[in-house]
Amino acid sequence: MNNLNDPPRWNIEPDQRGREGGDGNHWNYALLVPMLGLAAFRWIWTRDSQNEIQKVKVQYDTDVSTIKSEMESRYRDTLTESRRAVATLELELEKEKQRVKGYQQALVSHSQRLIQERKQLEQEREALNDEKRKSVKSGIAGAALRDALEREASWYQRAAATLRDLEGLLVERQNAYCSLIQPRDHRLEMEKNMLLKVVKDPVAAELGLESDLKDIFKRDKHCADLMNMDKRKNGSLMWVYLKYWQLQITLQRHRRAEEAVFEGRTQSPEK
Repeated sequence: MNNLNDPPRWNIEPDQRGREGGDGNHWNYALLVPMLGLAAFRWIWTRDSQNEIQKVKVQYDTDVSTIKSEMESRYRDTLTESRRAVATLELELEKEKQRVKGYQQALVSHSQRLIQERKQLEQEREALNDEKRKSVKSGIAGAALRDALEREASWYQRAAATLRDLEGLLVERQNAYCSLIQPRDHRLEMEKNMLLKVVKDPVAAELGLESDLKDIFKRDKHCADLMNMDKRKNGSLMWVYLKYWQLQITLQRHRRAEEAVFEGRTQSPEK
């Protein structure tokens, strides 16, 4: 069997020829080969590592460039959508401004028309008063007219009571419109009940108040400031209509009395 402690030519031995310190001994060759191998390994490993690093850098730059391009594209798309949305909102806002302006102009025009009608009614009332005074001076005709006016007093009182009720309901309706806490459905229910009331009431129907109420509900959007505690400071168009209605029932009373006198439905005190 082989001696493991002394394998043949496995161990590095000094030069058997007795040369000491020579450059060509086995010891120097034995060290040179591993060092050359290690150097070659390090050179190969370094070159491969540099190649891998370079590949990673190139891939990283490529990925970063791709992500940057995608983010820029998304940013441009988002910016375009935002600008489009802003343009759309500005267009809608301009439309709303024009619509509000149109409402305001219509309200001013309608208010002016009501004022003109009010002036006309006042002129007609003044003319009727003149006729009344002339009739009173004429004796029998004046007495007949006074009698007719007395007979129409009950109708006038009913009409005035109807207007007072409508005034209170309109004040409450406008307060509900201006309130920040009362629901819209509650106000709509109030408007519906008011329209039913004027349709069923003979006096209101005779005065034709239904269309006037609808006009108020549609156009009267005036509210006092938020700190206001007086409900009667709300509304604008409704107060014009209320004055117009009051003049209307006064004029209607005189017309009804005149018709009664002309048609002989009343008698003077001398008869």
